[in-house]
Amino acid sequence: MISLKIKKASEEDIKVVAKVYVDSWRTTYHGLVPDDYLDRLSYEEAEQRWLHFLINENEPFIYIAINNAGKIIGFASGKSINDKNFDGELYSLYLLQECRGLGVGRQLVSAIAKHFRENGIASMLVWVMEQNKTGVGFYERMGGKEYLRRKSEFGGMVVDDVAYGWKDVSVLCMEEE
Repeated sequence: MISLKIKKASEEDIKVVAKVYVDSWRTTYHGLVPDDYLDRLSYEEAEQRWLHFLINENEPFIYIAINNAGKIIGFASGKSINDKNFDGELYSLYLLQECRGLGVGRQLVSAIAKHFRENGIASMLVWVMEQNKTGVGFYERMGGKEYLRRKSEFGGMVVDDVAYGWKDVSVLCMEEE
């Protein structure tokens, strides 16, 4: 596990969050969604999307992972939801490709879980594209239980999504080192 700083993102961080988002989509979903969809992703639109998320979602927040060089290498976001079985959603988790498999995702999920726990949200779910085997494996290793399925559409291609849930977010909270 690499040493890094996890902190709540500010509005000033959104430009870099947008870059991580687009770059991560282009590597993670290459071959899973149409190339022209990935080619059309823009940093400017992503920045607007994440600012919109922070303004319009229900109790939204973003945590960023910063490496020793001071570079944002990943982020995770969460929000409150009205679901009969879960009250929080891990809305996103994106890491730069070179930072995967190093424990960054686990630390970001822990930050989201701690935020939820501190704000009275006991359970959470996350949606992941079923064809994203790395993501599915990650959430299964984190103890997520399959909860729901849905279909999404990206660039005219329909994909299967699966939701994984945790009834108690405390199991995801890592101790500070």
